[in-house]
Formats: sequence, C-alpha cells, structure tokens
Amino acid sequence: MAEDEPLEADRIEGAPHPRETSALFGQHGAEAAFLDAFNGGRMHHAWLIAGPRGVGKATLAWRIARFLLSRTDEPAGMFAPEPPTTLAIPDDHPVARRTRAMSEPGLLLIRRAWDEKDKKLKTVITVDEVRRLSAFLALSSAEGGRRVVIVDAADEMNPQAANALLKLREEPPKRSTLILVSHAPARLLPTIRSRCRTLRCTALAPGDMSAALAAMGEEPGADAEALADLAGGSVGEALSLIHLDGLKLYRDLAALLDGAPNMDRGRLLSLANAMTGRANAEKFDLTLRLFARLLSRLARTGAGLPPEIEIARGERALLTRLAPDAQAGRHWADLQQSLGARMAHGKAVNLDPSALILDMGLTLNQSAAATSA
Repeated sequence: MAEDEPLEADRIEGAPHPRETSALFGQHGAEAAFLDAFNGGRMHHAWLIAGPRGVGKATLAWRIARFLLSRTDEPAGMFAPEPPTTLAIPDDHPVARRTRAMSEPGLLLIRRAWDEKDKKLKTVITVDEVRRLSAFLALSSAEGGRRVVIVDAADEMNPQAANALLKLREEPPKRSTLILVSHAPARLLPTIRSRCRTLRCTALAPGDMSAALAAMGEEPGADAEALADLAGGSVGEALSLIHLDGLKLYRDLAALLDGAPNMDRGRLLSLANAMTGRANAEKFDLTLRLFARLLSRLARTGAGLPPEIEIARGERALLTRLAPDAQAGRHWADLQQSLGARMAHGKAVNLDPSALILDMGLTLNQSAAATSA
C-alpha cells in the first residue's frame, strides 16, 4: 500500500475486511441470539456487539447487515416460509456484491475518517461522521425498505460524536437498525448502552482460531496452541503475531526477563533500538502489548493460576521464580496497570519508542529484584 493511500480504520492489517468475510467462527451463540429475536418478532432497533478485539465482532455486524438488507416483505400465516436458521446469504447475492463494493444504498458505515491533510487516519470518530446519519435516514428506503448503520468501533467516537448519535437515535425510523461494534462498552455513554440490546462475542477456542486462520490462508502449524494462547483468542491479534513474528518477539522478551534482576542491558538496548522509525510502528505497538501479556502471566502465576501452555521454553519456571506467591502476583498486577498507563501516555505524547522500551525493561528488572524467589 502506498504511503499516502487511504487506510481503512476498521480493517486488520493482513486480513480481509469484515465486509469481504462470509464465514464466522466461534460466535454461534451471538448469531443464534440475533436470529431468535428476528424470528420471534422481537427485533430491537439498536444492537451493541461487544467483546475483545479481533474475535469476529465486525464480521458478525456485516453478516447481520447483509441478512437484513436481503430480506423482503414475506407473506405471513400458512404461506409464510420457514424461519431462517442462519445469517448467511449467498456470496453472489446482489446485496453481498454491493456491500463488498461499498455501494449498497441501504447501508451506512461510520468509522474513523482519513485525514487528507496529514495523510493518516483520524484518531477518533468525529461529529461530522455521525452527522451523515441524519441525511442517510432521511433518504427513501431501498431494497425492501430496510436501512442498516454500522459504527465500528463505537468506542472511538469523541464526546460530541457520541452525543450526536444519541440525539439522532431518540426516535429511530421504522425498519432501520443501528449496529455498534465495541471493544470496551464501558467507554460508551450509559444512555447509549441502555438503548441497545447486547450481543456478546467471546475469545476463540484454539480449534475455532485455527479454522479462522485457515480460512484466511494462514497455517500456524506446530505453534497453533502457543499462538492461540498468546493472542488471547483474538484472530486479529494472531494475524499480527504471525506477520510480525510475534512468537519470537515474546520469546525474546521472556529470555530478556530471565536474566532479571541482572538483565542484559546490551540486549535490552538492542531491542529498544529496533523499535524506532515509522516502519517499525506496528512492531512497537505489538511489543507493548506483549510486555503487558507477560506481566499478566506473571500476575496470574502469583495468584496460583500459572499458564497451561508454555509459549517460551522454560517460561513456567521463569514465571514461578519471579511470582512465587500472592504478594508477588499483586505486585506484578499493580505494575501491569501502572505501566499500561505509562505506555498510553508515552504514545499519546509521541515519546521516543526506544526510550519507552528501555524504561519498561529497566522497571521490570527492578521489580524482579523485589519479587524473585
């Protein structure tokens, strides 16, 4: 992709866009709940699809949108067809073709916009994006009269956008459906959450993870279990780990921590220097997430819940040495929270990535001196 080519805020790098994805893995409960409401005549005007990143929430949203827009008014009574048992529609259906091409008149997608001036995605969904909803809902209905709006991700709306959405949805038009995709529902206005019916998507089990990756042409092979565990059941995170060699990176972090409280400073400095530059931005973001994952595994080990799967050789012994008891576990849990805030602040103020990685490594080294068995 060219450096100044518009990116899509709702696309995971290396994966097909959810509008191009017909199969959904591991979220049968959420799909069944929606179908039950539809078949039972209990359709809500607004749906909140909540769950961790990368588990299929947006794929479910697009499946719902295609399903609704493909439905026409059907006879009732004895001539009524059998109720649908799936949200899937044929790939060659006109609605499926139009949604893939982003030309479906009954669908509006609200997401972070591309900033033409700075040649990058905006950091939030602005009120201007939400205001498009008013004109869309005022248009004459198309293809059976349904209209669907997807907001992905709703967490990214700034306060003005969230309030505008709330105001525009106070009196929802008939046969219109709003679908909010949310990674963190607690960040949404309570009044927005209260007006939605929630569909919960969960982390994928290893089998579903492997099937989802295979559908995208990815084969984790012998590392399938370690990949699923490190990704936390998120296909999106698994793709990042595959494309950025994340398993090796995590193992390097574990090896670095294995030297604590006498960490190899030269090795830490080499890791930090490898994170600088725009070309390494994704790897830097992944490294921050992997630091957080390592801290989480330390905290859980101290709480008596060591990982069932070793991602790095000798990891279980390392975690037990650094988190031998509940007190050490609480220490690592507190550190995960404080370093998480420090990471977020560092990114917000564009702190030099190498400085942030060095700071985190040295903090972990210092903490190991206080918790080692």
